[in-house]
Amino acid sequence: MTREQAAADSHRVIATARGWLGTPYHDQASLKGVGCDCLGLARGVWRDVVGDEPFPMPPYSRDWGETGSREILAEGARRMMIELPFADARPGALVLFRMRPGAIAKHVGILTAPDRFIHAYERLGVIEEPLTPAWHRRIAFVFLFPSV
Repeated sequence: MTREQAAADSHRVIATARGWLGTPYHDQASLKGVGCDCLGLARGVWRDVVGDEPFPMPPYSRDWGETGSREILAEGARRMMIELPFADARPGALVLFRMRPGAIAKHVGILTAPDRFIHAYERLGVIEEPLTPAWHRRIAFVFLFPSV
């Protein structure tokens, strides 16, 4: 996708993501109110804001420390979303986090304000919390949902 493509309305993205608050954590699931992981949350927001998912999601590992030469999650997002420079991150953006130095980006969240985000976290489910300096420094990639 290119930056010239129109982005989805950020207020709609945020409202949709907030509709998932309280959904329990469940690895590799994407059912609002039933269970999801961080990618499942992003997939659910995609379905509500953009439409059908463009391809089935292959199984993936839960290892946040996974290393490798390919940023598989970012590559997939580039195929469907609008990538932004880190400095242009804004509410409604999907952010990919690199949880450990040298690891690939394996966690996602949706910014709801310059200093807040929603994500699915093991044991806590889908929550909205402050984008603390510890979270902020882990942001590796920023994407916008496209408009339909």
